[in-house]
Amino acid sequence: MGDNMLEKKKKTKTEDIETIPKNCNNPSNKSLVKSMEDNISLIKNIFKNDETLIVRRFHNKRLADAKCCVIYLDGMVNSKILNENIIQPILRNDLTEDISWDELLYKVIVSNNVQMENDINSIVSRIAYGDTLLLLEKYDKGLVISSKGWQTRAITEPESERVIRGPREGFTESIMMNISLIRRKIRTPDLKIKFKEIGERTHTKTCICYIEGIAASNILRELEKRLDEIDIDGILDSGYIQELIRDAPFSPFETIGSTERPDVVAGKLLEGRIALIVDGSPVVLTVPFIGAEMSQSSEDYYNNYIFSSVNRLLRSIAVLTAVTVPAIFVSMVTFHQEILPTPLLLSISASRQGVPFPTVLSMLLMLLVFDLLREAGTRMPAPIGQAINIVGTLVLGQTAVEAKLVSAPVVIVTALTGILILMNTKIIGAVIVFRNIMLLAAAILGIYGVIFAFILLFLHLMSIRSFGVPYMINITTARYHNGQDAWIRAPWWSMTLRPKIIAARNLVRQSGSKNRRNLG
Repeated sequence: MGDNMLEKKKKTKTEDIETIPKNCNNPSNKSLVKSMEDNISLIKNIFKNDETLIVRRFHNKRLADAKCCVIYLDGMVNSKILNENIIQPILRNDLTEDISWDELLYKVIVSNNVQMENDINSIVSRIAYGDTLLLLEKYDKGLVISSKGWQTRAITEPESERVIRGPREGFTESIMMNISLIRRKIRTPDLKIKFKEIGERTHTKTCICYIEGIAASNILRELEKRLDEIDIDGILDSGYIQELIRDAPFSPFETIGSTERPDVVAGKLLEGRIALIVDGSPVVLTVPFIGAEMSQSSEDYYNNYIFSSVNRLLRSIAVLTAVTVPAIFVSMVTFHQEILPTPLLLSISASRQGVPFPTVLSMLLMLLVFDLLREAGTRMPAPIGQAINIVGTLVLGQTAVEAKLVSAPVVIVTALTGILILMNTKIIGAVIVFRNIMLLAAAILGIYGVIFAFILLFLHLMSIRSFGVPYMINITTARYHNGQDAWIRAPWWSMTLRPKIIAARNLVRQSGSKNRRNLG
């Protein structure tokens, strides 16, 4: 008896599941028919259980047989465009009895973007993106009219890439607005735009931007190939694509650039790189990405080249110091005390009296606490984040020393490392990973462990490529013009050529005869 009841329940659940239309969100390859009501029923079935789908039937005031309807998603369209440019002209114009699409398309509908469609897949995708479908009785085609009207964020300066001198505008979540920001800076027909849709369900629109005649064709083909190979349900941010198409997927170093600043993207396009814009994301990707870009800032190109070169060197030194200083401190205190001056060694030994943990463990704990405070301060609202930073730096650090949980030199080294990390937030993840690796190597082998770990780090960086371009191309060579924009920033009048491998098709940036300065 119990088995029969279980079988009936299973059968009922199976029947309930089977009543749900299969692939209701992914319509098969169907086309519109000549019956307007059948077309409405087909679209309603595709958008089943979606109460935002609006079907508005109407006809001309003098021609009742000209039955029309518009189909759109509430909240996705501009009501003013829908009423004044689509419905109102059809209601009030004097239409002929043999009304045709040509008459509506060229004489009635007021819109700058109208396309005639028959494929239901394309129509559904356009409706879901904010366009309006106009159907007419006795016709197996429809007009898809651009009527997007959702709200977008205003153009503001990116919080993560603030500058003292330079443009204050940043990308938004609107792909068309982002393209316009780039076009305003590069006003040439050589700027090419290619659209692709990625995501089986989200159909996220992406855009490839490059300058024809400068960008390398092999890099462009490789980027398009990797994008075509993406098979995923949805893309909600450019970070999805960045992880799916990157080189060296297990490396903590990014091989694809990212920025929220239009001027940065424009500068990279002029050097021969390719940009990828993703609808719904304010972060634009650029390829290829090399190691020299980790220490670069957009402000370097707006300030004096001497001052910019000094700042760039400081960022590079800060990264190297943040990776190696904790490990070197642990190795000298634990294994190589003879390297330290006697007064400094005595001071460190005195500060460690009563501390229960070894130096390496104290260092790991303090670095972990700093990372937790940094993450908490980043995610919290600004006033609360400032309070957390004050409590963490003053109260916890001082209390930990007074309670003899850690020594004062450990707190000093931790604070120095944290400040140096924040000088270059682009590679903060990679710095934390290799800092801990070097710290563990120093705890096992001392200064020799630090040297071995640093050699492995250098070999790893030399083995990485970004879309075929060596990661350390401009850092390890000073030949010709390759080193002019790496560790330092050369003056503009001397940077007459673009990077050789990145811009293989057109190396000339400017005429040297017109921009050469008399240095004698």
